[in-house]
Amino acid sequence: MMGAALTLGRPAARALLYPICVYFLFASWTAHRAIARFRERAIGCPAGWADLLRHYYAFAATILDRVYFLRCRFDLFDIRFHGLEALEHGLAKGCGCILLGAHLGSFEVVRAVGLLGRQLDVMVVMDEHNAPLMRDLTETLNPTVAATVIQAGGVEAMLQVKECLERGGIVGMMGDRATSREQTMECPFFGHKARFPTGALRLASLLGVPVVLFFGLYRGGNRYDVYFESFSDGVHAPHDLQEAVLQRDIQRYAGRLEEACRLAPDNWFNFYEFWDDEAH
Repeated sequence: MMGAALTLGRPAARALLYPICVYFLFASWTAHRAIARFRERAIGCPAGWADLLRHYYAFAATILDRVYFLRCRFDLFDIRFHGLEALEHGLAKGCGCILLGAHLGSFEVVRAVGLLGRQLDVMVVMDEHNAPLMRDLTETLNPTVAATVIQAGGVEAMLQVKECLERGGIVGMMGDRATSREQTMECPFFGHKARFPTGALRLASLLGVPVVLFFGLYRGGNRYDVYFESFSDGVHAPHDLQEAVLQRDIQRYAGRLEEACRLAPDNWFNFYEFWDDEAH
């Protein structure tokens, strides 16, 4: 697919996505059930075959577009930014900020902010062991971008995050999927209990840096809507209130994620049983 994308162009490569998506629609029943349940809870109606196919296609399209983003071909896309003042406010203190996103739409599109005339120092924390093909793709297409990926977990990751923030940079983290070693908190999500990782918000509190929410929603065709929203200002909570504040903020994040999911339900890319009540 990478070869097709680079030699045939985006329209031809996108046409190849349809048979691939049809295959996964019938061959990946675990993901099928998980996405159907998500759509029922998020939208309030059962998912049909056309809905599921459209959901798979949105995921495939964002992966294909990552090839062009990594090659810095942002000129191929209609990327619309909303709330950029929130990002500017988060960076105004000069201490950097944490960009808190989710597996909703595309995180890679955030690098398009550089088109606005400002070169931003962006590092992204992710668990590359879960996506070795994505890691290899990044290293092949853009080694410079690959060098900005921080492998989640461990002391070395913490040091890299701290160094980036001290330079006044941005550290991108996901707030909807925990690594095996990460602490979580439970809160309602679309009316059912789910567990969310606390690492990003704990880190922001520890280092005293602001948090900005980010959602890069794929809107079909070549359009992306990129939303930024101020979430916290980095004020360190008193020790006896830290857990209560963290629980409040996790619930706030889950609530904002719900709203973003309703804007673009096809962009939900957690293809597994997300809620605690589904693990039994």
